[in-house]
Amino acid sequence: MDKIIYSPMKYVQGPGAWERLADYAAALGAKSAYAVAGPHVMKHYWPTVEKGFTARQMPLAAHAFGGECSMAEINRIVADIHEKHSDVVIGIGGGKTLDTAKAVAYYAKLPVIIAPSIASTDAPCSALAVIYTEEGAFESYLILRNNPDVVLVDTSVIAQAPVRMLVAGMGDALATYYEARACYASGKATTAGGRSSLSALAIARACRDSLFKNGLRAKLAAEAKTVSSALDDIVETNTYMSGVGFESGGLAAAHAIHNGLTVLPQTHPFMHGEKVAFGLLAQLVLENAPKAELDDVLAFCRQIGLPTTLAALGLKDATDDELKKAAAASCAEDETMHNMPFAVTPQDVFAAMKVADKLGA
Repeated sequence: MDKIIYSPMKYVQGPGAWERLADYAAALGAKSAYAVAGPHVMKHYWPTVEKGFTARQMPLAAHAFGGECSMAEINRIVADIHEKHSDVVIGIGGGKTLDTAKAVAYYAKLPVIIAPSIASTDAPCSALAVIYTEEGAFESYLILRNNPDVVLVDTSVIAQAPVRMLVAGMGDALATYYEARACYASGKATTAGGRSSLSALAIARACRDSLFKNGLRAKLAAEAKTVSSALDDIVETNTYMSGVGFESGGLAAAHAIHNGLTVLPQTHPFMHGEKVAFGLLAQLVLENAPKAELDDVLAFCRQIGLPTTLAALGLKDATDDELKKAAAASCAEDETMHNMPFAVTPQDVFAAMKVADKLGA
């Protein structure tokens, strides 16, 4: 099996970066642009986005995101793009907005610029979109031809987002190294379609090191609504390093356990990265990881406020039968649990979650 590394063609990060969106659109050869923007962006940041296009005299059409990355929404936007003869798609906002923009660009056969308004997951850099029904139920994964042409991250925007979003992003990023390490050991295929590489593993390791060094100080900067060097580093960690690390390094038990937990309605109010953080603790129990490694991960989670117990994910009163249901879902045939370097059963996962809960408490 070949080693494969995926990455966006260009990653740009800095305060005021959104003011230069038109410049990057022009660099892709665009004469007119089409933005899919979230409601928060339309309300608070649209003049900032529009300013650069006005200065360049580049037409900019806007579509206010409807709330779900559904095929109905995607098809509506693709039809509108063809009618307006736009030649670049720009996604501006949160995760579902960005996935919609990536899917629209895929079907319209146009380049795409991704501009996240939060740093809560590592999805902006990926060649993947999650498709939902119009009612919000998961439908399918759309594997894209390539990663975004440009990912443009405005740290001054990220600093104004809710702090919980940044912390959840750190939870998602925290699992990157440990899952990539498991995939490297097993030799299983990554999301990129090949074996993990030394380069991907090195980026994943640097991702973990950055979290341990900068995580708390980045959270404090976000609480103060200001961009510090630590916040700048963590935004890159959550978005780019974790993005390349997970896609080219691989996913394993932590994300599979996250997926399993989602079958329990009590966990639905909690964010992706919050559930992944607990999934990582359970993965380390499955691996019988050294105590020092477990202590480091637990200390980091407590320091920045990530869940370390089942109760912290709304599962204080969950029955063993409910937890076994989640454990079984985490071991489904197509789950990333099977990227672990050893066989894992639902009973193993159930036991690991129970032990992780005790350690976390």
